[in-house]
Amino acid sequence: MRGLAEREHQVLIVGGGVVGAGVALDAATRGLTVGLLEARDFGAGTSSRSSKLIHGGLRYLEQLNTSLVREALTERSLLLQRIAPHLVRPVPFLFPFTHHGWERAYVGAGVTMYDLLGVARGQFRGLPLHRQLTRRAALRLAPALRKSALTGALQYWDAQVDDARYVIDLIRTAAGYGAHVASRTQVTGFLREGERVTGVRAVDLESGSELRIRAQQVVNATGVWTDEIQAMVGGRGSINVRASKGVHLVVPRDRIHSSTGIILRTPLSVLFVIPWGRHWIIGTTDTEWTLSKSHPAASRADIDYVLGQANRVLAVPLTHDDVEGVYAGLRPLLAGESETTSKLSREHTVAHPVPGLVMIAGGKYTTYRLMARDAVDAVAHGLDDKVAPSCTDQIPLAGADGFQALWNSRHALARTSGLHVARIEHLLRRYGSLVSEVLDAIAADPGLAAPLAGADDYLRVEVVYAVTHEGARHLDDVLSRRTHISIETWDRGLSAADEVAELMAGPMGWPPEQVTRELENYRARVAAERKSQEADTDTEADAIRLGASDIVPVLIGD
Repeated sequence: MRGLAEREHQVLIVGGGVVGAGVALDAATRGLTVGLLEARDFGAGTSSRSSKLIHGGLRYLEQLNTSLVREALTERSLLLQRIAPHLVRPVPFLFPFTHHGWERAYVGAGVTMYDLLGVARGQFRGLPLHRQLTRRAALRLAPALRKSALTGALQYWDAQVDDARYVIDLIRTAAGYGAHVASRTQVTGFLREGERVTGVRAVDLESGSELRIRAQQVVNATGVWTDEIQAMVGGRGSINVRASKGVHLVVPRDRIHSSTGIILRTPLSVLFVIPWGRHWIIGTTDTEWTLSKSHPAASRADIDYVLGQANRVLAVPLTHDDVEGVYAGLRPLLAGESETTSKLSREHTVAHPVPGLVMIAGGKYTTYRLMARDAVDAVAHGLDDKVAPSCTDQIPLAGADGFQALWNSRHALARTSGLHVARIEHLLRRYGSLVSEVLDAIAADPGLAAPLAGADDYLRVEVVYAVTHEGARHLDDVLSRRTHISIETWDRGLSAADEVAELMAGPMGWPPEQVTRELENYRARVAAERKSQEADTDTEADAIRLGASDIVPVLIGD
């Protein structure tokens, strides 16, 4: 924190999601002095509650937005092969046909264009081309589908990402290039010299201390909170953001018998059934949200909708009893006057509403790097010194460099570490080449090699590492973002919470009363979420969810 307040930064970023973290990395790798502030945990908002896909977006191609799709597919290739191969991996999807003749030709032509756009700028795809399938062949890949629900299918490939971990690796990489970053530090206002913004006023929410942080340029990268930050400089500006709620369900892998993901067309958008380890993620909804932005709540109506759309094609329908986890996130969409949220733009925009302040909004997870590049280009116009061009297309994230060689050596790593090769594969997919730091921690304390009780996909060492290396400061940070225990276990992580809190207590220096407080807070959060998911309306669900406060509440409500 001292490093942030002791000097004037060339650029200070407000917002620690994927875009803010991307701006920090882009600016730092151009040789600028960089600071970043996040009011909660890194990635705690939209960036940890996505569909966890890296994709061009077939529906945007149907809307003839080929430039957005081309950009996104170029980024997909970079992420898969160079920037984050440990966190981004290929995933196949089956598109069932429900009509004869015309649908196969129509969708096939679109996906052919999708394949072609993926190589249009000289990027090696790294993914198989799509293929047409008969009904029988489709059912061999996805026996869970009801025979009468399809006439045939098409299989194509996209990619998926561990979204929360990706943000952490972005933050760590930016810090490695000199960026000063701080979580749970809330901006409460701007410093001004006449009309020019010259920095921010902020509060360290953990200690309550007030900070004045000077900067030559400030970047607002707060996503759905863009309008609130914009209001601090004197009202609404040229960017208007509307929030769209997306709800996802997590169900066990054995509830849907399929070797491939599935994509379905719905009346409003599309529904994905996405393989996720020992689970499936099913989503999403796309509805306007005007209530709490910190904790968008999923209602029973949302859950019924997602289950209903999936059950249109499943031979054995899913029920509420099959749902392990539920999460809801908000997309920051650039607002028009009357469009429904499913038709609002996923493109991004950069604005300079007052001297010294840059705003970046819109976009999608896949194109965060382009958003960051454009934001820093705008920053460069406000700086006197010549700023180098963006080079983040050449910068592997922490854990990416050397990943493939370590993956090829995973059996040898298993032998030398004493862990099963399946555990090594799990660690490599989460930490990449930083796995050596994790294995060193186990060597120093062999007890950390044991799995967590109640969440045995994860090892005890991952909790300690989250605190010592990844900036986790509270129990929810570990259960919801450094791991995904909160959505991958039937009890939402309650049975693992005590052990996780005790493991965190040592490196965090928590006294017993703080451990108790962390546990009570997490249990209250889970209870509120479960109860809100039984509510019939958004308003009821929101009121129930807000009954459980954050362990470190922000100062300004939404």
